Amino acid sequence: MTDDLRQYLKLLEERQQLRRITVPVNPDLEMAEICNRLLAAGGPALLFEQVIGSPYPVAINLLGTVERACWAMKMNHPQDLEALGKKLALLQQPKPPKTLPQVIDFGKVLFDVVRAKPSRDLLPPCQQVVVKAPDLDLRQLPLIRPYPQDAAKIITLGLVITKDCETGTPNVGVYRLQLQSATTMTVHWLSVRGGARHLRKAAARGQKLEVAVALGVHPLIIMAAATPIPVDLSEWLFAGLYGGGGIHLAKCKTVDLEVPAQSEFVLEGTITPGELLPDGPCGDHMGYYGGVEASPVIHFHCLTHRRDPIYLTTFSGRPPKEEAMIALALNRIYTPILRQQVSEIVDFFLPMEALSYKAAIISIDKAYPGQARRAALAFWSALPQFTYTKFVIVVDKNINIRDPRQVVWAISSKVDPSRDVFILPDTPFDSLDFASERIGLGGRMGIDATTKIPPETDHPWGQPLTSDPEIAQLVDQRWQEYGLGDLDLTAVNPELFGYEID
Repeated sequence: MTDDLRQYLKLLEERQQLRRITVPVNPDLEMAEICNRLLAAGGPALLFEQVIGSPYPVAINLLGTVERACWAMKMNHPQDLEALGKKLALLQQPKPPKTLPQVIDFGKVLFDVVRAKPSRDLLPPCQQVVVKAPDLDLRQLPLIRPYPQDAAKIITLGLVITKDCETGTPNVGVYRLQLQSATTMTVHWLSVRGGARHLRKAAARGQKLEVAVALGVHPLIIMAAATPIPVDLSEWLFAGLYGGGGIHLAKCKTVDLEVPAQSEFVLEGTITPGELLPDGPCGDHMGYYGGVEASPVIHFHCLTHRRDPIYLTTFSGRPPKEEAMIALALNRIYTPILRQQVSEIVDFFLPMEALSYKAAIISIDKAYPGQARRAALAFWSALPQFTYTKFVIVVDKNINIRDPRQVVWAISSKVDPSRDVFILPDTPFDSLDFASERIGLGGRMGIDATTKIPPETDHPWGQPLTSDPEIAQLVDQRWQEYGLGDLDLTAVNPELFGYEID
């Protein structure tokens, strides 16, 4: 796959989803303020062509809608992502095919894996220009500072690449980096992430950890790196599966790591275990400023980039933000994999308003008592990112989990808090969640909002209200005759959500 950031920008422009800003704009606060207003309105992507303090243009809000996230995955509708999820689910726990169609389907998946294998580019565009110390100055990059109390400028959409010193297996993660000096940045990653594990292993051997940061890649690769699916495949192979062909990699100039050959910028450096600097405060996805944490320091000694490079960035905060749109798109990919992990799950949804991972709504095909609780417990351990989900609401399969009215009705009509709510105290937790009494340790709540069956209850459940099917059919047939054919019955009455009508 040779797709790059420039091709995606061209696609957005052709579809009238890109605006070029030709006047000078400051990356300190002003750029994020402009973008934040467009994110709230589902507005277009932006390309700032004149950035104050830097010679490089900045692209932002490329994935600011679910539609654009799907385009990045070379798909037109969110529903198309489930087909990809089914493919990845088959790779995770393949079952022996029993019929000819199953044999054919499995053969297709294996062919896709072979086709997705990355290749090496000997003359990579990302190394058209090479800058080494003492000429390297990270302050020349158009790093943004989104919020007024942020401690410094940051990198947000860089692929941070490290390697396991024991196995040689690479890890690709999307972590926030904070500018510390002309040649250093701190990296903010959770202890469970791959980069942090690699650093601990390097420390045990008394070695420095080599790091590469690829900036300005095709958004498809970013989404592959942001997909924490427990399949024994590299992020590069994921990107190839997503894109329908292997991506081109390039060997770094000064470290033993590989990066996407089409990157706009590549930073190369090392981390000395135990060397820490204060990182933060910084606006985070929870909608607050994160605290100050001692974080590993990356010493960069080499920068390579394309001719006339484009810098790609984003920022976190209370939804809607780009990260929330990415999560909504990836939600579709997770669904088939989650069904394979937890067989009773029919569908699941991570609402954007719940930060795309703090609350999950699950529907199940209930067959026995206690099944909702079992499904909630299985969900928490199914995929790594669900470790930090605080609330799991389980409903019956006939509930539309993406309709908040139906979910609230299920909770209100089917839940007895003394029976149907259970809490797991003192579990490992997100250190950015200030709601916890002790940072890094908190509780989780499960809510069984399914219809109860014996012995969960000792009395019969009420009969749900439904229309008479014959009358409903009669009304369908006579709708035009009533003179109501011009009414849009798919529109939502705003009064249902408590809005006032002008």
